[in-house]
Amino acid sequence: MSSALAARVLAEGGDTNPVLPDTAELVVGSIAFAIVLILVGKLFVPKIQATLAERTKAIEGGLAKAEEAQKEAQQTLDQYQAKLKEAQRDATRQAEEAREQGNQIIAQMKEQAQAEARRIIDAAHAQIEADKQQALAALRAEIGALSVELAGRVVGESLEDTARQSRVVDRFLEELEGRAGHREQITS
Repeated sequence: MSSALAARVLAEGGDTNPVLPDTAELVVGSIAFAIVLILVGKLFVPKIQATLAERTKAIEGGLAKAEEAQKEAQQTLDQYQAKLKEAQRDATRQAEEAREQGNQIIAQMKEQAQAEARRIIDAAHAQIEADKQQALAALRAEIGALSVELAGRVVGESLEDTARQSRVVDRFLEELEGRAGHREQITS
């Protein structure tokens, strides 16, 4: 059917080709296309180019801001790491100072304890010496009294005279000390 329709259209129209447009329509269409092309080129292309330029600038600005922010973040990170290292050094230094101070305090306490021990020992020695001297004096007096009483019984006379009593006691004690010294020389 379509071939019959095509044959009929050819028979009616004669020489004209239905695919080719009419010359008048071709001229009017070309002029209208040129006008539309000129209008689009003059009005819309600059606006499209300006919009594209703005978007390009905005994207480049955003990239620049992102790079700047990244640089600032890196600088902040570097500063933080530097401060962290400094804080670690300070902590180490303070710990070392505390350790040294602790050692100094321990040394001072030991020194004070040793000084106190020496003082106590010296006081004890002094007390022992004082007690010894006191015991010797008491012993001497006791021995003297016993010696006088014994001598008085042996001799048969009273030695109540203080001067005579003192001479007898002193002579007796000197003899005792002489014998004790002689024994120490023999044993050494």
